[in-house]
Amino acid sequence: MEKEFNPMAENILEVENLEISYPSSFSEEAVVREIFFQIKQGEVVALVGESGSGKTQVSLSIIRLLADEARVAGKILLAERGDLLLLTEKQMNKIRGKDISMIFQEPMTALNPVFTIGFQIVEALRAHKSYSKKEAREQALYLLKQVKIPNPETRLDEYPHELSGGMRQRVLIAIALASQPKLLIADEPTTALDVTTQAEILDLLRELQKKSKISILFITHNLGVVAELCDSVLVMYRGKIVEQGSVKAIFEKPSHPYTKLLMNSVPRLGEKLRVQELPPSFQNKISENACIFFERCSFRDQDICGSSEPQFKVLSEEHKSACFFPEKVGEKKL
Repeated sequence: MEKEFNPMAENILEVENLEISYPSSFSEEAVVREIFFQIKQGEVVALVGESGSGKTQVSLSIIRLLADEARVAGKILLAERGDLLLLTEKQMNKIRGKDISMIFQEPMTALNPVFTIGFQIVEALRAHKSYSKKEAREQALYLLKQVKIPNPETRLDEYPHELSGGMRQRVLIAIALASQPKLLIADEPTTALDVTTQAEILDLLRELQKKSKISILFITHNLGVVAELCDSVLVMYRGKIVEQGSVKAIFEKPSHPYTKLLMNSVPRLGEKLRVQELPPSFQNKISENACIFFERCSFRDQDICGSSEPQFKVLSEEHKSACFFPEKVGEKKL
């Protein structure tokens, strides 16, 4: 019998040895593997990495929205709900939107263009709570005010195309928070927005998180955003977490070469963005057991790094790195 999840240290979520793979004509390739992490009550955790690193796959596996052909192994334990991977689709439908909500990165495609904003918020509310239509509309109005949409009474009866990108994203946040979930997954929610609007949305998320004490898994490739919003960081490369720790520990002493590369890619005042090359393909490693970052690493040792994958090395109580030479990496200035 599956053991009930009893959260330790008020963990809202525990992910244990998560692996996601997709069968192909030739083989079954694991796009995510050996993922372990926890999210505590009220904690904001960043999952950081380049496009294609597996961040969105992890987030979609938590809310069980992966493609049908995806094969998922491991455990995803949600407080009071147990292992989500063992639940039926009917059981998951009761959890999505109620216990876990998600904000997607493109608000125009996430909202239904043929229904008004008010209708979509009302539907989200009534899916999990026994509101009358009138009560749900009043609550929808309250939510629009919470996310600081101007003229909320008017906006309720407007369609998504009548709103700006920033206002559409605020609507998605309102829908995501409608049923007061335990966990909010935000998948690059500011990517499609201009810089000023991005800052406004981040300020809003920070304010709402402090008020509600909701836990957030924040998916991003932008370490500058992480410093503003998050408590801890998971750095992901080629489907694996390669460094994790508190924001303070990671920013003061990044100890994996990939984390350092990401930080070097953040533009500083008066500098142009330094774009790094895309990660090589999964099949492109020196040997089957080589470190996954071997080809791009300036700290590599041909014998050790080229023949085996490093395990996590604990650097402090709140910081660990999957590198053979984390102290050496941490000593080198950015």
